[in-house]
Amino acid sequence: LGRDTAAAALRAGGLAQADVLAAFCSGHSDAHRFHAGLRSVVGEATPIIGGSSLGVITNEALSYQGHPAAVAAIRSDKVAFRVVAAGGLDIDEVAAGRTLARGLARSKVDKALYVLYDSIRTPAGRPGPPVLNASAPLLAGIEEVLTGDVPILGAGLLGEYGFGPTWQFDGRGVVSQHVVACLISGDCGVDHAIMHGCIPLDGVYRRITRMQGDVIHELDGRPLPGIIDELFGNRDWRGESPVIMNLTLGVNCGDRFGPPRESQYVNRLLTGVTLDGDGVGMFEADLAVGQEVQFMVRDNRMMLQSVRENAPALVDRARAGGRRPFLALYISCGGRTAVQSRTEQEEAAEVQRVTREAGIPLLGIWSGVEIAPLLGRSRGLDWTGVLVILSEGG
Repeated sequence: LGRDTAAAALRAGGLAQADVLAAFCSGHSDAHRFHAGLRSVVGEATPIIGGSSLGVITNEALSYQGHPAAVAAIRSDKVAFRVVAAGGLDIDEVAAGRTLARGLARSKVDKALYVLYDSIRTPAGRPGPPVLNASAPLLAGIEEVLTGDVPILGAGLLGEYGFGPTWQFDGRGVVSQHVVACLISGDCGVDHAIMHGCIPLDGVYRRITRMQGDVIHELDGRPLPGIIDELFGNRDWRGESPVIMNLTLGVNCGDRFGPPRESQYVNRLLTGVTLDGDGVGMFEADLAVGQEVQFMVRDNRMMLQSVRENAPALVDRARAGGRRPFLALYISCGGRTAVQSRTEQEEAAEVQRVTREAGIPLLGIWSGVEIAPLLGRSRGLDWTGVLVILSEGG
């Protein structure tokens, strides 16, 4: 699989070799055999980044069933790609971020840092929700060292919907509990757009009054599981794991008293009720006691409309000033698939259509967390799609 997919990517680009290979395959696949197949085509000198994914998206293919895989062979005379990696993510996300950033050879023409990390710290299969690595402390560690205005984009990787173990390609081999980054520099542009799709359930702000780690126990002094029981009118949601699909917690980063604008919300997926029934786990541990949140629900029509509006606009922006787009990277939350969203239409198919009509090669994945700048700083996002377009010419 690795050999055939890599060879097809080189043929599609008319390339004999690549500066960097971006490769993803299902978490159900044999990562080491897949990587060995990639290496048999590109040799030992070419960095390979990527890893496990819920599914893959290209101009022609869209799949999250079976053992899907996709590869992008990237080469440009105007753009430089520098790959670094750091381990110990499951021990200390901040320290891993610092170590990663210290390994970067910075330049005056750095345009973006593309970051991938393992979302899963302790896989599902034990009582209670799985334990996840958090993006917020990881990004804090990177930004502590990486001064300047270089945007950070990327994903927290998942390999399967059951929240099993994840792994990555760190440029050289197969690793786990790592953060891997590619620093993109040169005469180029890196443009991005965030596609949203959640709206406030009732407009009510609730304050976190008790939480520990990534588990919220109380809102406004009341047990969170009991509040959700009331919202759904039953306790059936307690059997949903590893993610409660219809509900998220949102933080309004915009005007608290103005009309809700979905582009100004950061949402947090809920991973399920704890074993003792006393709390609810989150996909990130970046909220705090005293913080105000709102219950959010997905809006499939808004999700599709956001892609239809933002993807073509991003292509136009990437082409501004005569720049030539040469690759689109799409990171979509695993909950946005048609199966998980319970909709007939794949939102990623809209991204396919736009990039195919624009003649831009596409490599996309479904992820656990999407990373992109929002309202002035890079953040880990949930329930979004982040489209990135790389172009030659600054």
